Amino acid sequence: MSVPMLKIGAVLSTMAMVTNWMSQTLPSLVGLNGTIISSEGTHERIVSGLYPGSEEGWQVYSTASDPDGRCVCTVVAPARNLCKRDPRSRQLRLLTEQVQNVSQSMEVVDLRTSRDLQYVRDSEPLLRGVDGRLHTYVANPRALTAKGLQELKGQMSQLRPLLSVVEQYRLDLQTMATLRLELLNLSIILTAIQEEIGAYDYEELQQRVLLLETRLHSCMNKLGCGRLTAVSSPITVRASGSRFGSWMTDAMIPSSDSRVWSMDGYYKGRRVLEYRTMGDFTKGQNFVQHLLPHPWAGTGHVVYNGSLYYNKHQSNILVQYHFRSRSVLLQRSLSGAGYNNTFPYSWGGSSDIDLMADEMGLWAVYTSIPNAGNIMVSRLDSRSLEVLQSWDTGFPKRSAGEAFMICGTLYVTNSHLAGAKVHFAYHTNTSTYEYTDIPFHNQYSHISMMDYNPRERALYTWNNGHQVLYNVTLFHVIRSDG
Repeated sequence: MSVPMLKIGAVLSTMAMVTNWMSQTLPSLVGLNGTIISSEGTHERIVSGLYPGSEEGWQVYSTASDPDGRCVCTVVAPARNLCKRDPRSRQLRLLTEQVQNVSQSMEVVDLRTSRDLQYVRDSEPLLRGVDGRLHTYVANPRALTAKGLQELKGQMSQLRPLLSVVEQYRLDLQTMATLRLELLNLSIILTAIQEEIGAYDYEELQQRVLLLETRLHSCMNKLGCGRLTAVSSPITVRASGSRFGSWMTDAMIPSSDSRVWSMDGYYKGRRVLEYRTMGDFTKGQNFVQHLLPHPWAGTGHVVYNGSLYYNKHQSNILVQYHFRSRSVLLQRSLSGAGYNNTFPYSWGGSSDIDLMADEMGLWAVYTSIPNAGNIMVSRLDSRSLEVLQSWDTGFPKRSAGEAFMICGTLYVTNSHLAGAKVHFAYHTNTSTYEYTDIPFHNQYSHISMMDYNPRERALYTWNNGHQVLYNVTLFHVIRSDG
């Protein structure tokens, strides 16, 4: 009787010490007193510079100067989960998971110990009875009768399960010894992390980062259109489809539409895949298919205000396809525009007509024989597809790798291959041009689509079967509120 009860006491005492250590010492070691650590349950960033994710670093939002030009500053904001990307934070999460595993093991031992303790207590009267009989028979062997022996055997049979209980106590003691070792290792690691982090409250730092990000977004809302000054490193969202294609989100501002569309190929395609969210697109799940009534040409498509605008195959006709109604709302010829590889980009692919959208609205980039193959930019009415105004940029389209519009300025790359850079800019507001030198990393060496999305302030590209994003840095002039 005394041995099992001593083992029970040892287990409960050890559990009490471990629980006390975890509740008091552990938080103080990492400077998280009074805070709660929660594990991540979201998908990887999906694309961090744009959507909350987990693998990218700092996000450049804009550069700014006051209206008088007295100060130029670069506004840089950490992405939403920057703190969670800190290697120390990842280490903390791993350690937290280990602590949770230890806690679960302790709970199991606690439940089992409580159950078995109750069993021992229920068996205590029987144990005392057997102990008393044995003492009687030892003192007076003649008192042992056949009936008494049979009763004693029955009582011993009832006590036989105590052997397994005692064996379980022995195993639990081994488990507790292992847990002690694990907790000792955790203590050493956490102490080292605490020394590295210092006296800062990690939770407080993260809240400060979120507050800063909110203020920066508020500042961005006051910024007018900007001029491109830099392109970030590429962010590969997915690898799917053939070498050529296009993918996009709705470019209308403002819009709460989170759908993503993908159009594989450049020749006579009709199948458009619509994904519910960017997360679904990265995983290739939760999509529906649209079968266009007219095939497309090239990769210069754009989604604007819930409609797909594209170039009809072997023609200079522009088509507006409405996704909700699954119908063509409008068709109109882009007068004089070349088609069917008459004036494509340098990579070919029937890229004669490139439709795009920016903060100013819907645009068409193309060329014609009267323009001697130079790039034409036309602003379109999205409801009628009528040309509102056109500009001759003077830049030969066949020398361009790709082109995109930002804030009414056409930016042209000098190649679709490795080593490409943004080489030329045409400003429609002043009808002037300039040569630029804005490099970017063409990671997969063959870009067949590059479009700016004003909602996300990012470049969407299709690069040799990879769907890739680039953040952009824009030079802004801050509007004065008086």
